[in-house]
Amino acid sequence: MEMPSVESLRLLVAVADLGSISAAARECAISQPSASSRLRHLERQLRLDLLDRRTRGAELTPEGAAVTEWARTVVAAMAALQTGAEALRSDHTVRIACSQTIAEYLMPAWLARLRERTDEPVHLTVGNSAAVIADVRGHIADLGFIEGPTVPDDLASRTVRTDRMLLVAAPGDRLTRRREDRPVGAAELADLPLVTREPGAGTRDALGAALRRAGIQREPDSIALGTNAAVKIMVAAGGRAAVLSELAVAAELRDGRLVEIPTEGIDLHRRLRAVRRKDAAPRAVVETLMAVASGRAAGPPR
Repeated sequence: MEMPSVESLRLLVAVADLGSISAAARECAISQPSASSRLRHLERQLRLDLLDRRTRGAELTPEGAAVTEWARTVVAAMAALQTGAEALRSDHTVRIACSQTIAEYLMPAWLARLRERTDEPVHLTVGNSAAVIADVRGHIADLGFIEGPTVPDDLASRTVRTDRMLLVAAPGDRLTRRREDRPVGAAELADLPLVTREPGAGTRDALGAALRRAGIQREPDSIALGTNAAVKIMVAAGGRAAVLSELAVAAELRDGRLVEIPTEGIDLHRRLRAVRRKDAAPRAVVETLMAVASGRAAGPPR
């Protein structure tokens, strides 16, 4: 099946929100005939009747209503991609370094909200938490966002939100066949064959810190990989489990590619933090981004 274009999906969402093809065409800056043609082509692509054109205006069919809600997710994801890509290629002076999980699952929305409040663009780089700290300390980045449990003394930090890590495995893994009243304890977790992120990654360091707080000093037997995606692929193949942010595994848990394994006796919550040099000159855009990340952005957009 030919894939629908994002422009067509955005148009369908506009029809649903505004109630007519003509209003949606104005919103998307195209002519009404072009909008009608694009919507008919979308229906042919999907082999579904999306709009009831016998009524006044344009009313969604039941199938159209379902497709529209899925389309909203695609349109929002594309907006996040465009915002993130713009930040990655920007050569402007506000330099942000961001650890991978935050970059993938939180930063696009933060940048979109920042754009509502300031015209000043940012330059975004992505690495693990150790690399982010090195960039901030080395004056390469004005602000960093990390997931690791420790911050060097020469950096100022602010917790922007908390995150929960989950033990996950493939469907059918032996861990999924345990009785519900037998969660995995800290000592057993340390003995599991795991897939982890590479040394220096915040997720890996946070797991080690959580085990030490639970009285476990040994490191798990693990295979280290450089991205969340690679970790999830190996876990889904079976044989090893992983501890990853709930942000990173939400989609896989929803569609059944991974299964959450309950734990006990270990606190897998962690803090996500903004870090910057203590001697850094205050900048309004940096303060605004930290407020956005913390959910405290106040005042009207620009």
